[in-house]
Amino acid sequence: MPIEQVPGTSLKYFLICFDQTGKERLENGNLLSQELLNVLPSQPITDVFIMSHGWMGDIPAAKKQYQNWIAAMFNNKADLEKMRQHRPGFNPLLIGLHWPSKPWGNENLDALVPSFDTTEESPLNALIDDYACAVSDTEATREALRTIFTAGIEYDTPPENLPPEVLTAYQVLIQEASLTRADENNPEWSETEPLNLDDPETIYQAALEDQSGDVSFGIEDIMASASDLFLQVPRLLSFWKMKDLARQIGQTRGFDLLNKLQQVADEQVRFHLMGHSFGTIVVSAIVAGTKDNNKLTRPVNSLALIQGAVSLWSYSAKVPYRNNLVGYFHPIIAEGKVNGPIITTQSQQDTAVKNAYPAAGKLGMMGGQDINFDVTTITYPGVGGIGVYGIQGEELDITNMDMLSQTESYDFQSGKIYNLESSKYITVPKPDLFTGAHNAIDKPEVAHAVWSAALVS
Repeated sequence: MPIEQVPGTSLKYFLICFDQTGKERLENGNLLSQELLNVLPSQPITDVFIMSHGWMGDIPAAKKQYQNWIAAMFNNKADLEKMRQHRPGFNPLLIGLHWPSKPWGNENLDALVPSFDTTEESPLNALIDDYACAVSDTEATREALRTIFTAGIEYDTPPENLPPEVLTAYQVLIQEASLTRADENNPEWSETEPLNLDDPETIYQAALEDQSGDVSFGIEDIMASASDLFLQVPRLLSFWKMKDLARQIGQTRGFDLLNKLQQVADEQVRFHLMGHSFGTIVVSAIVAGTKDNNKLTRPVNSLALIQGAVSLWSYSAKVPYRNNLVGYFHPIIAEGKVNGPIITTQSQQDTAVKNAYPAAGKLGMMGGQDINFDVTTITYPGVGGIGVYGIQGEELDITNMDMLSQTESYDFQSGKIYNLESSKYITVPKPDLFTGAHNAIDKPEVAHAVWSAALVS
């Protein structure tokens, strides 16, 4: 499992998997990170690419996304040739990070099927115990989840409306999830504010109408069963837990891995990070580290934040609407931790970041929104993702521009931020309410932008 082949190519990548506690999982009794530390100094590696998927990603979905990303990158023959000219002997080391960001996902490659058995060792109880922490680890949460799982087993096909007991269970989950949540605009990444998801039935109806994808900040999935549809609201309520897990894994295990790789690598080896959705939190946290452990061996060479589900103010020196607090990731800028460019992408068809991000972050899913989502306005909202607005704020060298075609050349420069309006390329024929074009990132134009950033330093 850990060294993965990209189908139809000779390309391979290392898949490092973390568990819910942020601990690296063993593969045949060994840590893959240790193998990487042996491989890097022993082979003529020129560039290391570290990638992270986002929310709603289990192991099979993570593999699918990394395969698509890598294939898209290496299908850009012209960019690949430029890298070879710029870096004689170009030989990349590819690393995909997996973190368990999808509640009730497949982390063992063997699906765990719930049953009505209520014994302590039953699969149903195991699911409840394993994933209650994804929403709120309380007894009330467990009982509500039991109701939802049981209903999912009882219905062979999704009903036209939510069963009353499931609706009541949702209301309990919403209340429990409201007790604590985190906000990356806060320097300490902690803030308490109630979630306002007052209409689970509307969420269910939208999911029922369009069964082509999850409420997803990461990886497209197919919904077919009543159980899958019933889990939409609980999965949405995992927003804050999963966002915080992304930060924790990035700034601890991810930071340590990057530092160790830099320590054993030749000084000429360059490091590039790319994240999608909540994966932009992972890679940003990898570069930032923690308050007490944040000194990288050397700056990274490029940072690509693709359809980021992270605050547009998180890199700012002063966060408006938050008493001008310092953005959580501003130290990346202040301390010069990225030697080359930082690029971000935006798409107006990304309804996951445009709608679901602020909805889960502050407001109701379908109603009562007081944010103006028109990005042509001068005033930016207090809550919004960089996948819609780009990175914004004070003490930042920002260029807002359109994403270019494969045949056009970027003039990226070191130390600058480039927000790329990408709606022309990150697009789908019929964007749905929950996901839209959020996952449509394996495009040659996106790959071209990432390659162009990697070429700079």
